[in-house]
Amino acid sequence: MAIFSVYVVNKAGGLIYQLDHYAPRADTEKTFSFPLDLVLRPHDERVVVAFGQRDGIRVGHAVLAINGTEVNGRFTADGKDVLEFLGNPANYPVSIRFGRHRLSSNEKLMLASMFHSLFAIGSQLSPEVGSSGIEMLETDTFKLHCFQTLTGIKFMVLADPRQTGIDALLRKIYEIYSDFALKNPFYSLEMPIRCELFDQNLKLALEVAEKAGPFGPGS
Repeated sequence: MAIFSVYVVNKAGGLIYQLDHYAPRADTEKTFSFPLDLVLRPHDERVVVAFGQRDGIRVGHAVLAINGTEVNGRFTADGKDVLEFLGNPANYPVSIRFGRHRLSSNEKLMLASMFHSLFAIGSQLSPEVGSSGIEMLETDTFKLHCFQTLTGIKFMVLADPRQTGIDALLRKIYEIYSDFALKNPFYSLEMPIRCELFDQNLKLALEVAEKAGPFGPGS
């Protein structure tokens, strides 16, 4: 079981804190001969697998490295165009690492804002007045848990579907926010949280939740 990440979103929908706690590694590196038996296409400034699956490489996986050189978007770190390089028979055999692309800071900001809007839509769609909004989204690989305070701050935790004690963890994160962000004289409300004590105590809380489950009284 694992806790993947934590997001804190202010009442306006802005991302004010994000922590990647655990990222499952699903990268696959293989050596290929020409012609490449996978169809690669550009998508959202990345080169991704559009057709063909083999040996753990799946449709949607991005090219992360070529011959050990990291890939940034559609170009390698040394400036080579990925599609042009892989289209040249002279560059084979070639070693390519595929995997799920890492979210950029801008993508995290955008996704946090989108969830803020979905949360509001969920409240409006409710047949009952005073709905809390979206508290959990479930997929086959993770669950997104959300706790909104009375002041509109949202705490979101992405965790393994089997992880227990998330409700207690969300309340614990709120306590840590109150103790180490709100009580910090240098912190301004609704602004990004940059506090070492907040970071330290949050990481400790995540480790406790992963190992021991729910927080007990007085924890």
